Amino acid sequence: MPVNHEERIKAPEISDEDVYEAMKEIDGYLDISLSDFRELYLKAYGHAIHRYEHSVKASDIMTREVISVGRDTCLIEVAKLMAKFDVSGVPVVAQDMTIIGVISEKDFLRRMVTSLPQNFMSVISECLGNKGCLSSTINAEKAGDIMAYPAISCHAETPLFRLSALMNIHKINRLPVTDEKNRLVGIISRTDLVRAYTLRTNQ
Repeated sequence: MPVNHEERIKAPEISDEDVYEAMKEIDGYLDISLSDFRELYLKAYGHAIHRYEHSVKASDIMTREVISVGRDTCLIEVAKLMAKFDVSGVPVVAQDMTIIGVISEKDFLRRMVTSLPQNFMSVISECLGNKGCLSSTINAEKAGDIMAYPAISCHAETPLFRLSALMNIHKINRLPVTDEKNRLVGIISRTDLVRAYTLRTNQ
């Protein structure tokens, strides 16, 4: 049964400690006027966000039922799995579930066309120009042949703010989550990050 992320994490409320920390940042005598309260509130909210981003871990927001493939999985099987489960990428794992790479839609496209496509219609254009299906060039290949490696991943204890940074720095849309032995235990998508931040702002 799918895990409800809202049951695992709770968006932060501004605590007395957050208010106290914010008050210490305001110079001079604190007169509770409207402008002072607004400044105090914004600073306290900033402390609450900081606390939230450091307290919520990858294990709190990850999807635990991960679709993965092996290095020797035929690409047609990889494509079928991605289509069936409507995912744009899958981790590639060894027999002991240690992660060795990741396959995304872009990895397929890179091997099917002569240059990295800018959009879906550029793939169609090249298919029509070649008068054939470009996938025929990779029919015999396996996951290990086109996967990106080493995989960009995170640990189950990685805090939320670091997850966002990893995705932005590496321009990726998913992060495999590993345990202390580099074994796959979950995956985080940009949707999971958006959901986590939405819960924070809506509660």
